[in-house]
Amino acid sequence: MVVAGGSLLSGRAWALQHAGMKMGGASPVHGPHTLDAMKLEPFVDPLPLPQRMHSEGRRSSDSLKAVDAPYYRVNIREVSCKMHRDLPPSRMWSYGESAAPVLFEARSHEGVLIDWWNQLPKKHFLPLDTPMHGMANAPETRTITHVHGARVPTNSDGYPEDWFGPGESKLSFYPNHQDATALWLHDHAMGVNRLNIFAGLMGWYLIRDEAEEKLGLPTGKYELPLLIYDRSFDPHGQLYYPNPPDEGAWAQEYLGDAMVVNGKVKPYHEVEARRYRLRIANTANSRFFSLALSNGQSFHVIGSDQGLLSAPVEMKRLVLAPAERTDILVDFSHARGENVVLMSDRLELMQFRVAKDSATDSSLLPEVVRPVERIDEKQSIRTREMTLNEFDGDNGEAMVMLLNRKHWADPVTEIVKLDSTEIWSLINLTEDTHPIHLHLVRFQILDRQSFANYDYLAEEKLRLTGEVIPPQAHEAGWKDVVQCPPGMVTRIIVTFHGYAGRYLWHCHILEHEANDMMRPYDVIV
Repeated sequence: MVVAGGSLLSGRAWALQHAGMKMGGASPVHGPHTLDAMKLEPFVDPLPLPQRMHSEGRRSSDSLKAVDAPYYRVNIREVSCKMHRDLPPSRMWSYGESAAPVLFEARSHEGVLIDWWNQLPKKHFLPLDTPMHGMANAPETRTITHVHGARVPTNSDGYPEDWFGPGESKLSFYPNHQDATALWLHDHAMGVNRLNIFAGLMGWYLIRDEAEEKLGLPTGKYELPLLIYDRSFDPHGQLYYPNPPDEGAWAQEYLGDAMVVNGKVKPYHEVEARRYRLRIANTANSRFFSLALSNGQSFHVIGSDQGLLSAPVEMKRLVLAPAERTDILVDFSHARGENVVLMSDRLELMQFRVAKDSATDSSLLPEVVRPVERIDEKQSIRTREMTLNEFDGDNGEAMVMLLNRKHWADPVTEIVKLDSTEIWSLINLTEDTHPIHLHLVRFQILDRQSFANYDYLAEEKLRLTGEVIPPQAHEAGWKDVVQCPPGMVTRIIVTFHGYAGRYLWHCHILEHEANDMMRPYDVIV
């Protein structure tokens, strides 16, 4: 069934399904190793705006089949940044010059070259786990960048095993053969990406096109890209991630008590009394955010992961899983002179200080945004049943999380034909909601339905039991991350457009992904 505000329920409330502790209103991590970030005074730092990246001319690359494309050089480096007025500078990593995210802006069907240079120190400043199989001699500060949601050749996708060490670089080509959308970029290096992202390696990648520009949406300073995530600090004000020797080899999830937007803890932003476009990405390791405005006003969702919806969806609350994006319009003319807080249940994320005077606003809330043609199930040439699994560890070790009961290093079992369409039935046998992400492709959600868990565990027989739940209106566009609730089968339909090669699919709770909830798949001609 559907409840107001956009939350699904199945058996027990979905708002409590994310292992309870991963939702925005859940009690965050705080202990003897951390300072109490909840005591930091909120809304004392202005919101940092993303650092816009500029090309260094145009170049070509025969090996990447790139001709006369804008060329960017990115220096991946260590920086020192104050994340709150009352904290000392924190040691961080960045694609830019500060804790604020970088922002690339590209045109649809106009490719760009990005040269990623690893200028990190040789020693990681966060605690590392015992190296996984095959990674014993890998440099601690290895990196590889994945532009999340980009349709790219496999050699530019940021495959986890394509990492490179300090002093090395990798040139990547992004063709941008896709509609206008807000993608984000982050580290994806094997075994350390959850730490590298935690350290700060993330940013924006916006694709523009004429269809979007004709809609009259808010632009310029009235369009705000917001990366939201959570962090913890040690008693000295430095970033804190649980130390494996002291607190277990694997943290099943990470939750911090400092809510961060664009690199600042609970910032504020002064806005005019008019319509704004908020591009929001959940870049937290594990936390789900339940977004709402403190004054109770509604907003209009006009887009999701892979671009614009067919029509605006009016909502008062939106649950955003790790790696999901949303594109919303907020009309602050209804709150002149007020301070409006972006909330996640009881947690405050940031404050909007609305001007008292009325403002000129020529932007539009379009009745029709962009047609989204639904993929007919008859186009599918195959349906795959894919399980999401958790297994208790031996001798008190953490549980192992797998896809289809397979480890990353096992032989590839998902081999798909280029330009073919398949239905993937994601069967969640765990007690968590898992945000599942597929590289290379965009897809559509077909439906969700409960099933007899015991029958499947005993006989691997899928017996559906509940009503068929279609995607909600804000999920009905193009996606690259899907929330898979426990005890349910979530069906997606995927057309494998793009390129042949090896890609991957995984849970985007980073601690789950690092604990082997990640699998390669091959696209063949």
